Formats: sequence, C-alpha cells, structure tokens
Amino acid sequence: MSRVWSKLNKIGATAFVCLAFFTCALSYSDPANALEPIPVPADIDAVDLTESVDIHEDAGPLLRVSTAPGADGIVRRIEVPSRDGSSRSWAVFALANTGDEQIDRLLVAPYFQLVESKLFWPDLGSSRIRAITPSQGIAPVREKSLEADVFLITLDPGAVVTFVAELTTAELPQLRLWKPDVYKETVNGYSLYRGIILGISGLLALFLTILFVVKGTVMFPATAALAWAVLAYLCIDFGFWSLVFNLEQGEDQLYRAGAEVLLAASLIIFLYAYLNLNRWNIHYSHLALTTLVLLLGLVGVAVWDPSIAAGIARLSLGIIGMLGFVTILVLAFQGYDRAILLIPTWFLLIAWLVGAGMTITGALDNDIVQPALGGGLVLIVLLIGFTVMQHAFAGGAIAQGLISDVERRALALTGAGDIIWDWDIDRDRIYTGNEVEELLNLRRGTLEGPARDWLEILHPQDRDRFRATLDAVIDQRRGKIVQTFRLRSEDGHFRWFRLRARPIVGADGEVIRCVGTLLDVTEERMAEERLLHDAVHDNLTGLANRELFMDRLRSAVAQARADESGAKPTVVMLNVDRFKQVNDSIGLSAGDSILLTVARRLGRLIGQQDALARINGDQYGILILSEREPDRIVALVDSLRKAVRSPITFGEREIFLTCSAGIALYEGGKQAVEDLVTNAEIALNHAKRLGGDRQEVFRPILRPLGKNVIDLESDLREAIKKESLGVFFQPIVRLEDQTIAGFEVLARWQHPKRGKIAPSEFIPIAEQSGLINELGTYMLEKAAQQLAFWQKELPRTIPLFVSVNLSSRQLLKHDLINDVKAVLSRSSLAPGTLKLELTESVVMSNPEYSSKVLERLRGLGAGLSLDDFGTGHSSLSYLQRFPFDTIKIDQSFVKPNGQSARPILLRTIVAMGKDLGMSIVAEGAENEADALELYQLGCEFAQGYFFGHAMSADEATKVLRQVPVEAAAS
Repeated sequence: MSRVWSKLNKIGATAFVCLAFFTCALSYSDPANALEPIPVPADIDAVDLTESVDIHEDAGPLLRVSTAPGADGIVRRIEVPSRDGSSRSWAVFALANTGDEQIDRLLVAPYFQLVESKLFWPDLGSSRIRAITPSQGIAPVREKSLEADVFLITLDPGAVVTFVAELTTAELPQLRLWKPDVYKETVNGYSLYRGIILGISGLLALFLTILFVVKGTVMFPATAALAWAVLAYLCIDFGFWSLVFNLEQGEDQLYRAGAEVLLAASLIIFLYAYLNLNRWNIHYSHLALTTLVLLLGLVGVAVWDPSIAAGIARLSLGIIGMLGFVTILVLAFQGYDRAILLIPTWFLLIAWLVGAGMTITGALDNDIVQPALGGGLVLIVLLIGFTVMQHAFAGGAIAQGLISDVERRALALTGAGDIIWDWDIDRDRIYTGNEVEELLNLRRGTLEGPARDWLEILHPQDRDRFRATLDAVIDQRRGKIVQTFRLRSEDGHFRWFRLRARPIVGADGEVIRCVGTLLDVTEERMAEERLLHDAVHDNLTGLANRELFMDRLRSAVAQARADESGAKPTVVMLNVDRFKQVNDSIGLSAGDSILLTVARRLGRLIGQQDALARINGDQYGILILSEREPDRIVALVDSLRKAVRSPITFGEREIFLTCSAGIALYEGGKQAVEDLVTNAEIALNHAKRLGGDRQEVFRPILRPLGKNVIDLESDLREAIKKESLGVFFQPIVRLEDQTIAGFEVLARWQHPKRGKIAPSEFIPIAEQSGLINELGTYMLEKAAQQLAFWQKELPRTIPLFVSVNLSSRQLLKHDLINDVKAVLSRSSLAPGTLKLELTESVVMSNPEYSSKVLERLRGLGAGLSLDDFGTGHSSLSYLQRFPFDTIKIDQSFVKPNGQSARPILLRTIVAMGKDLGMSIVAEGAENEADALELYQLGCEFAQGYFFGHAMSADEATKVLRQVPVEAAAS
C-alpha cells in the first residue's frame, strides 16, 4: 500500500512539472507561427534563402523568437541580444540537415547587388550581417571576403537549427547557402572575368590618353575621360577599389555614387566634344554646360547622402542617353558625318541602358547580368574609341599629298580671308574684286582702273607715300610693298588697309605685275589708338594722367630754360576735401560723377595753354602757362576753388564740397621737374593740415615741416603723456550784463624747440595719427578739474560752464561714454555745466549712431552744444532729433561781410534757437558794435576777442575773482 502511494506521488509531481512547463511556454509563445525549416540537400550546390528569411525591422536590441520544431517536434524559445546594442533589424531562418552526415555550408550575403537596387534612393551596398546566433550546435564562423558577408555553418546529422542574424541594415537583397568548394570556384571564375575586363578597360583608357598627347584633338581627352570614368566604376563594382585603398567592408557607397556621377558627366563631355555642339547652336553649349555643372555638383551631394546622388546620376544617365540619341539622329539627318558614325555605338548604349534599367528594377535578376553589364560598358567605350579614331585619322597625309603647291597657296589665301590686290602694270589697271568697294560703299568698278584713280580716295597724308612706293618698286625691280594707308568711304569716313605685295618680273627683266593682298585693319588701328590714348589718359575723366602731365611739364620746363623771357610753368596740385567720406556715404557712382563734374569745372576755367590732369583718386594737377604774375596765379587758383565749392546735384540731393590747393612757382635755373611737382604736393599737404578749404604757395620753410611730421607726432604724444600741453580758456560772456558765464577750452602747444605751434597745425596731425582720442580725453579731464575748482571756490547762483570740443573720432569711439562717465564721477559738477561741443559735420557723419550716443551723454549729465551752426548741410532736418541744449552760431554770420542777407539769417537762427528752447552762443564778436547787434537780436551769449583772448587757468581765476560774489549771484 505504501509503494502504491509512493508511485502516485511521483506521477503527480511529474504531472505538476509538465503543467508548469506548458504554462510557462504559453506565457512566452510568439503570436507568429513557428519557422518552417529549410532542408539542405547534400547534392545541391547552392540554396537561395532570400525569400525564406523572416525579417524583423525595428525590433529593438533584443529579439525573442520561437525556433523551428526540432527532431522531437518541440518548439523552443530563444532570446538573442545585440552585440553593441545598436541593431534594430534581425533576420531569422531555420535549416534542417536531412542526411546522416555532418555538412558544412557557406552562408553568403553580398554587399552590393545591382539587381533590384532601385532607381531612386538606390541601395549602394554595405555589410549586411553583423553576427549569426544558432539555436543549437556550432556557432557560425565569419570568413574573409571583399564582396560579401560569408559565414561557415556546420549542421549535425538530422539537426534542425534556427539562426538569428543581427543585421546592419534593414535590407537583405540576397542570402544563399553554398557548398564551400563551389562558391570558391564561382568566385575564382568571376575574378578571372573581372580581371580581363579591368585589363581591357585600363589599356583602353591609357591608349586614348596617349592618343590625345600625340594627336592633340579635343575628341581624345573627352573619350579618355569617359574611359577613365568607366574604369573607375568597374574598379568599385568589382571590389578592386576596396582592396587597393583598404576600405572597410561594404563602406564604398560614396565612391560608388561618385563613379556613377562621373560616368554621366563624362558622357556629356564626350557628346559635346565629339559632336562639336558649339558650332550648331549656342543653346547646345548652354544646356551641356548647365547639365555638367549640375552633375558635378552631385559629388558634393554624395558626401552628404550617396544614395540621393546615385539616384539622380542614374536618372540623368538615362536622360542623357535618350537626348543624346535624338541629337545624333537630328545631326545625322543634316548630313553630319560624326553623328552618322556614332549611330551604331549609341544604339548599343541605349540597349545597355535598357538592360541596366531592367536590372535595377528587378526585371532581370540572374547572376550573370551584373558582370555582363560591366563587360558591355567596356565594349561600348571600345566602339566609341574606334569611332573617334576612325574620324580623327580619316583623310591624313595621303590626301594632303595630292594637293599641289599652287592649290595649297590658293587654299591658304582663301582661308585667310584677305582681299586680292593685282596691279597689271602694262595695262595700268588694278584689280581688287568687289570686297573693298563694298566696305567703302562705293559703286562697282571705282577701284578697278589706273593707279592714279586711287589717289582721289586716299587720305591726303598717304598719297605721296603710296605713289613713291609704287614708283620705287617699278624702278628697282625688286623688293616688296608693305604699307598701311587710309581709303575714304562714300560717307566721308576713312578706313585703314594694309597692302602686302611683291613685283613679278617678266622675261625682259621689267616688272609686269605687282600682286599681293589687301587687309582691312580699321579695328586694329582703332584699338591701337585707344590703347595709346588709355596709356596716357585717365579712363574716368578723359584727362591726361600723371605720365602725360609729367611729359608736358618737362616740355614746358625745357622751353622755359631755352627762352627765359617766355612763359614760366606753374604747377598746382588740387585735392577734394573729405572726398572719401562722400564716397563712402553716397556710393562709388556718385563719387565718379563728382570727379567728372570737378574735372569739367576746372577745365572751363583754365587757359588754352594750360594743362589739366588727374594725378590719382581725387587729386588733380594743373600746369599753368597762361599766367605769369604770382598774384594772378593765386587769383586763378582761388577761382578754381570757388568753382569746386559750388553745390553738385546728384539725384535729389545737393553735395557741397571744398578743395585744397598747393602752388609751386618755377624758380628758374636747373630746378628739376620732379622737384616742382613735389613742392606743389608739399604745399597741398600743408593746406590740408591747416584744415583744408585753402590754398598754399610753396615756401622752403614748408619742406622740413613736411618731412618732420613723424617727429612732430612723437613730440605731441610725449606732451600729452607728460601733461605739458597747454589748456587755455576763452571767456563766453552773458550779453545781458556782460559777465563771464563760462569758457571754451582750447589746446595750446609750446614746443620746446620750435616754439608755439598753432592748433591748425598739430590738430590735423593728431586726427591722422589717432592721437585725437588721447588729446580729447586729456582736455576733457583738465577742463572738468578746473571747472570743479571754480564751482567750489567761486560759487554762483548760475554755475559756470566750460565747453570742450569733440572730434569725429572721439564720437565714434566706443569708450567715449565710459570716459565722460568717469570724468563726471571724479568731479562734482553741476548738471549740464560740462558742455561737449560737436560740429554738424561730425554729427552727420553717422546720424543714427550719433543720436544714440548723444542721448546717453545727455543722460549722464553732460551738456551738448552744436558748434559752427549754419555751415553744415543737414542740420535743420536733424536738429530736433539730437538732444542739443546750446547752439553756437558760426562767426561767418557775425562778422560783417557786406551781404544784406546776413542780419536776416542771423535773426532767423536766433529766433529758431529760442523757439526750440536752446541757449545761443555767437562766435566772432570782435568789437562793441558786434556785441550790441547780437544783444539787440536776442542772442544770449557771445565770445570773441572783444571779450577776451584765450588765457591760462590762473589768469581766468584772477578775472573771476575780480567779480564780487553779490554781482555774480545777482
């Protein structure tokens, strides 16, 4: 009874284990049906597994799959992880060994298959399988191969093994199971075939390249380019490229796409060169060039995405083939022999394109179609090479040898296009055909007559020379005629002709004929004249350039030396002020128009003996011979400057310019021409340094000044650094009670060696060298310190103010706001008493930027004064945009100048300033009458020599202390 009970317990436990295993199997079962194993017969060379493989796309890095039923009928469940965690696609298949012996097979997945590779976004090949995991048995071993993923698979007798392949791509174009020996024999066979094809293709490309070197015809490099492109494509397709350059397995997509692009591009080049399409229609050239550029651009696309580039290249190759065939047929119907010779070869190319199209779409899918297409491509290039050689070497030396020397000369004369000129001396008749008469629009027969009839239509300056040449040939009975002359046309214009002829001597030793050619060289002579003119004239203005100006000056100096009582040359160098700023602001076209206008104005004022030239850029040179007296020369130059000062209208705007001039008078003796020009340029530079809009006569004292600019700049830098530069203050007076309301800060320089140097001399040097920023900061700091001292020691109800000038460089300097902020923070100044003076030209150099900077400065507590008001060009339109609180009227409006409009303008400016709520300061009050007039007009402040010159800080302090505090407070 106990034994029975024990057996029942064992049976129950077994049933429980089976039930648990069955339940577990159900919980992990795949919804898909179990795999159907593929039998592997021992006598079959290759088994195609492509359609029997289950592809799992986007399955993740871990694949769980059910195996094929084993020999015991049990379906198992396996789980395969990815090697590196990046795979997402898997392939699953099962193999069954139905025999009783172990078998070895090679599982082969080619990298690239032309079959079904598609037209758009084609599959350009890659490594397909990263690893294979079997459900049981021996793991597959990867074998080396340049063309495919090859794995050695071993199947035990009667085994059913499920294989899970980890894919590198989602596509698996072909998967076959080969017998090892058969696969190796097949690979060796294809390798031999490919080697033969590559050898033929390489020899053909090399042969065509050598023919190009020997023959030099453009057809050969085009054909050679096509042959090299085909060779490159085959090297990549046959795997030779990967072997030579040691590429990774299947990583030749870029090179394959590039080869297909080059194949299409070389086909375009061959068609264009061989058919000589540029001779038929310009549109052929445009179309070919555009297509070629687009195709070569695909090389760059291939770097980004080889698949897109290859798809476009394949489509382009088909289009080029069809359009090329149509073009060949059209030209063949027109009788073009090159097109006729190319028809058979191009028909074969069309057949090849059709076969290739069927292959990539899958209509042709056998194993030999891809190698066959490669061989066909080499055959096409071979036929194209034969066609090119047949045409290039047709009609060679044998045909040329049949032409006689006389015929060769006649052909050469016809090809040259020259006009025949034949003079029958015995009959005194000249024959030229009708070409010359048609060129001159003369009636037929006008030039077919005696030689004397030619004298009537010859240019008067050429008649004697023409007659003398013909007489000399007849008298000397030898020589040749090479002469250029002019013939008059019906409308009175002359055309140039070149005559080349030789005399023909008869049996009696006399000249019986004179035969040669006549060539129309009008355009050639006109081109020579233009070149000669351009060599010594300015292209823009048409004036003489520097070389011609110097030549004329040398002639004038030589004449002056020969005749001391004659005219003495004077050199004037004239330069437009601020031309670069105008050019930058309104454009180069406006600048060219300004230069032309200035040239015309100057040309109208100088005498007929004088010479005007454009030396460079905006600089003109004037050679004056019409005036001798220095006063009259200076007056002439002044009139030239006034002419430039007149407004120039460009579009809807008026441009106001000024100019500077340097004058160099001829001193006689052995003065060199170059020194005369140099002196004028030194005087010009001196006028520019003094602020421009002036003229200077050269004086010997200016020469060292021009040479020592660098030394002067260094001394100025040192003076600023050591704070030895003088800071002076010119009083600004309140006209109501004539008390000092403030000062204008001025820089004065007492040079240790040269003595006092005027601001008009060292300020331009500071601006050109960039020292103006340091100089402005220095003056700003000194003015703020002195003003803080006065406001503290001499308090007033209305605080004193000082005005400091700012240059354009300071305004455009990005650190200006920080500099002003630092100065104000170090000095306890009443708001608005440190005034920054800016001229209209400075503000208008960059209105938008200036407006923002001025707003910031005003916000810091600085006062803003618009200096030289009324002398600019655009202040009225922009005045309300800028936060100025003071207007300084230029002294040109204050000084009496005999013009009746001056008081009206002055009154208008004062009234406008009051209406805008601004303080008004008038400059240039020289006497009591000026002060009284300004006060009566309502002007609030004035400055000038009547109220005091610029003085040092100590002197200004003494003047301020003389005013009682009560008076100042009142």
